Amino acid sequence: MIRLAVQIDIPDLVPLINSAYRGEASKKGWTTEANLISGDIRTDKNQMEELMKTPGAVFLVYQNETGTLEGSVFLQKKENKLYLGMLSVLPELQAKGIGKKLMKEAEAYARQENCNSIYMRVISARHELIAWYEKLGYKNSGKTEPFENNKYGTANRPIEFIIMEKMI
Repeated sequence: MIRLAVQIDIPDLVPLINSAYRGEASKKGWTTEANLISGDIRTDKNQMEELMKTPGAVFLVYQNETGTLEGSVFLQKKENKLYLGMLSVLPELQAKGIGKKLMKEAEAYARQENCNSIYMRVISARHELIAWYEKLGYKNSGKTEPFENNKYGTANRPIEFIIMEKMI
Protein backbone atom coordinates (compact mmCIF):
# COMPACT_ATOMS: atom_id res chain seq x y z
CA MET A 1 0.00 0.00 0.00
CA ILE A 2 1.23 3.50 -0.84
CA ARG A 3 0.16 6.38 1.36
CA LEU A 4 1.28 9.83 2.48
CA ALA A 5 3.82 9.78 5.29
CA VAL A 6 3.08 11.47 8.61
CA GLN A 7 5.33 12.73 11.41
CA ILE A 8 5.17 9.43 13.33
CA ASP A 9 6.75 7.70 10.30
CA ILE A 10 10.03 9.61 10.73
CA PRO A 11 11.69 7.02 13.05
CA ASP A 12 11.11 4.40 10.33
CA LEU A 13 11.85 6.66 7.36
CA VAL A 14 15.32 7.76 8.51
CA PRO A 15 16.88 4.26 8.61
CA LEU A 16 15.02 3.25 5.42
CA ILE A 17 16.46 6.18 3.44
CA ASN A 18 19.93 5.83 4.96
CA SER A 19 20.05 2.10 4.19
CA ALA A 20 19.22 2.73 0.53
CA TYR A 21 22.04 5.23 -0.01
CA ARG A 22 24.86 5.03 2.50
CA GLY A 23 26.86 2.74 4.76
CA GLU A 24 27.43 -1.01 4.61
CA ALA A 25 23.72 -1.89 4.47
CA SER A 26 23.33 0.09 1.24
CA LYS A 27 25.87 -2.12 -0.54
CA LYS A 28 23.30 -4.95 -0.58
CA GLY A 29 21.27 -2.95 -3.10
CA TRP A 30 22.05 -1.33 -6.42
CA THR A 31 21.17 2.25 -5.41
CA THR A 32 24.09 2.76 -3.03
CA GLU A 33 26.15 5.94 -3.15
CA ALA A 34 28.68 4.54 -0.66
CA ASN A 35 31.41 4.25 -3.30
CA LEU A 36 30.96 7.92 -4.30
CA ILE A 37 30.13 9.67 -1.03
CA SER A 38 31.63 9.01 2.38
CA GLY A 39 29.46 9.04 5.48
CA ASP A 40 26.85 6.67 6.83
CA ILE A 41 23.79 8.90 6.70
CA ARG A 42 21.80 10.47 3.89
CA THR A 43 19.32 12.13 6.24
CA ASP A 44 18.46 12.49 9.92
CA LYS A 45 15.43 13.17 12.10
CA ASN A 46 15.89 16.95 11.99
CA GLN A 47 16.13 17.11 8.20
CA MET A 48 13.10 14.85 7.82
CA GLU A 49 11.06 17.05 10.16
CA GLU A 50 12.06 20.13 8.16
CA LEU A 51 11.24 18.48 4.83
CA MET A 52 7.81 17.41 6.09
CA LYS A 53 7.09 21.01 7.11
CA THR A 54 8.18 22.41 3.74
CA PRO A 55 5.29 24.02 1.84
CA GLY A 56 4.14 21.84 -1.04
CA ALA A 57 6.17 18.84 0.15
CA VAL A 58 5.10 15.28 0.95
CA PHE A 59 6.66 11.87 1.34
CA LEU A 60 4.94 8.86 -0.17
CA VAL A 61 5.64 5.59 1.60
CA TYR A 62 5.26 2.00 0.47
CA GLN A 63 4.05 -0.10 3.39
CA ASN A 64 3.76 -3.89 3.35
CA GLU A 65 0.82 -5.86 4.75
CA THR A 66 2.41 -6.02 8.23
CA GLY A 67 2.86 -2.22 8.36
CA THR A 68 6.62 -2.14 7.70
CA LEU A 69 7.85 0.72 5.51
CA GLU A 70 9.75 -0.75 2.56
CA GLY A 71 10.07 2.30 0.31
CA SER A 72 9.58 6.05 0.14
CA VAL A 73 9.95 9.09 -2.09
CA PHE A 74 10.06 12.84 -1.41
CA LEU A 75 7.92 15.12 -3.60
CA GLN A 76 7.72 18.90 -3.62
CA LYS A 77 5.52 21.02 -5.84
CA LYS A 78 7.39 24.03 -7.23
CA GLU A 79 5.13 26.17 -9.39
CA ASN A 80 3.87 23.82 -12.13
CA LYS A 81 6.59 21.18 -11.65
CA LEU A 82 7.11 18.42 -9.11
CA TYR A 83 10.57 17.81 -7.66
CA LEU A 84 11.25 14.15 -6.85
CA GLY A 85 14.04 13.11 -4.50
CA MET A 86 15.23 10.49 -2.05
CA LEU A 87 13.56 7.57 -3.85
CA SER A 88 14.40 4.78 -1.40
CA VAL A 89 13.73 1.06 -1.18
CA LEU A 90 15.18 -1.27 1.45
CA PRO A 91 18.34 -2.75 -0.16
CA GLU A 92 17.23 -6.37 0.23
CA LEU A 93 13.94 -5.58 -1.57
CA GLN A 94 15.36 -3.60 -4.49
CA ALA A 95 14.60 -4.79 -8.03
CA LYS A 96 11.22 -6.20 -6.91
CA GLY A 97 9.03 -3.39 -8.31
CA ILE A 98 8.59 -1.18 -5.24
CA GLY A 99 10.53 1.72 -6.79
CA LYS A 100 8.47 1.53 -9.99
CA LYS A 101 5.24 1.56 -7.97
CA LEU A 102 6.41 4.64 -6.06
CA MET A 103 7.37 6.37 -9.32
CA LYS A 104 3.96 5.59 -10.84
CA GLU A 105 2.25 6.99 -7.74
CA ALA A 106 4.49 10.10 -7.87
CA GLU A 107 3.30 10.70 -11.44
CA ALA A 108 -0.33 10.33 -10.35
CA TYR A 109 0.34 12.82 -7.54
CA ALA A 110 1.91 15.25 -10.05
CA ARG A 111 -1.21 15.10 -12.22
CA GLN A 112 -3.44 15.59 -9.16
CA GLU A 113 -1.40 18.69 -8.28
CA ASN A 114 -1.69 20.02 -11.88
CA CYS A 115 2.04 19.72 -12.54
CA ASN A 116 3.21 19.40 -16.13
CA SER A 117 6.51 17.67 -15.34
CA ILE A 118 8.55 15.87 -12.71
CA TYR A 119 12.24 16.58 -12.32
CA MET A 120 15.04 15.18 -10.18
CA ARG A 121 18.75 15.42 -9.51
CA VAL A 122 20.83 12.31 -10.20
CA ILE A 123 24.58 11.95 -9.64
CA SER A 124 26.09 11.91 -13.14
CA ALA A 125 28.33 8.92 -12.31
CA ARG A 126 25.26 6.77 -11.51
CA HIS A 127 24.92 5.38 -15.05
CA GLU A 128 22.77 2.38 -14.04
CA LEU A 129 20.36 4.63 -12.16
CA ILE A 130 20.17 7.12 -15.03
CA ALA A 131 19.39 4.23 -17.40
CA TRP A 132 16.61 3.04 -15.04
CA TYR A 133 15.02 6.51 -14.99
CA GLU A 134 15.33 6.72 -18.79
CA LYS A 135 13.33 3.47 -19.07
CA LEU A 136 10.61 5.24 -17.07
CA GLY A 137 10.58 8.13 -19.56
CA TYR A 138 12.88 10.64 -17.84
CA LYS A 139 15.37 12.54 -19.99
CA ASN A 140 18.58 14.39 -19.25
CA SER A 141 17.62 18.09 -19.38
CA GLY A 142 21.20 19.14 -20.10
CA LYS A 143 21.29 21.09 -16.82
CA THR A 144 23.73 20.24 -14.03
CA GLU A 145 24.22 21.27 -10.41
CA PRO A 146 27.34 20.85 -8.29
CA PHE A 147 27.45 18.32 -5.46
CA GLU A 148 28.21 20.21 -2.27
CA ASN A 149 29.81 18.38 0.63
CA ASN A 150 27.80 18.67 3.83
CA LYS A 151 27.16 16.92 7.12
CA TYR A 152 25.42 14.13 5.19
CA GLY A 153 28.45 13.20 3.11
CA THR A 154 31.66 14.15 1.35
CA ALA A 155 32.32 13.24 -2.27
CA ASN A 156 35.23 10.83 -2.73
CA ARG A 157 35.89 12.35 -6.17
CA PRO A 158 34.50 15.28 -8.16
CA ILE A 159 30.82 14.60 -8.89
CA GLU A 160 27.86 16.61 -10.06
CA PHE A 161 24.13 16.17 -10.46
CA ILE A 162 22.34 16.03 -13.78
CA ILE A 163 18.76 17.21 -13.89
CA MET A 164 16.38 14.65 -15.38
CA GLU A 165 12.82 15.52 -16.29
CA LYS A 166 9.67 13.86 -17.58
CA MET A 167 6.70 15.68 -19.02
CA ILE A 168 3.41 14.52 -17.53
